[in-house]
Amino acid sequence: MRLQKYMAECGVAARRKCEEIIRDGRVSVNGQIITEMGTQVEPGDVVMLDGKVIEPEEKNVYILYYKPAGEVTTVSDDKGRDTVMDHFRGLPFRLYPVGRLDYDSEGLLLLTNDGELAQRLTHPSCEVDKTYLARFTGQLTPEELERLKKGVFMEGDERRTWPAKVKILRTGDIWSELLITIHEGRNRQVRRMIAAVGHQVVLLRRVRFGPLDLGGLRRGEWRELSDDEIEKLKRL
Repeated sequence: MRLQKYMAECGVAARRKCEEIIRDGRVSVNGQIITEMGTQVEPGDVVMLDGKVIEPEEKNVYILYYKPAGEVTTVSDDKGRDTVMDHFRGLPFRLYPVGRLDYDSEGLLLLTNDGELAQRLTHPSCEVDKTYLARFTGQLTPEELERLKKGVFMEGDERRTWPAKVKILRTGDIWSELLITIHEGRNRQVRRMIAAVGHQVVLLRRVRFGPLDLGGLRRGEWRELSDDEIEKLKRL
């Protein structure tokens, strides 16, 4: 199999991230540093990452985590900030996050060592619905609500967002709340969409990812997915 796929099955990262790691010269096969795509891994080959042998995980693990605000969705951070992986470093298997949640956002985050599933779930063609609760300044006019539903042009982006599902939960003089469901994954998309219609997000929480929801989890808590939830993810 291709080297990046082998690395994903070893729980290193999703395939696209593995390709970046290969290009950085961190991977060797049978003692030879590999920097180009296309290398095949055969039975008996010794693959090393940063000088350590990597092998396929014996068991795939799927974890639903309620990420608090104030954590970065990376394995490590060069600025010394807390990362989502700080909660899982003592576990006897490698995990990595599926997609991202902004540093100042909270909510549902999926972590796994199943590189193939992670690759599919984050590929644009998969179009996984993601639902967010957003608390924002002021209140939406009917016209602004329709703009969000139909798609908006965000600052710095020449493409209109795809249509979104939007439901107002609370309307107040100072702040209001809505649920918004999108399937794209542009940088800070929900915040930028709401800014495009003249309001500022003050709290953003992802409450649903495909068939998964937060349930009764509190900030910083996590649980393993049930077999039924795993099957639903794989059918997406």
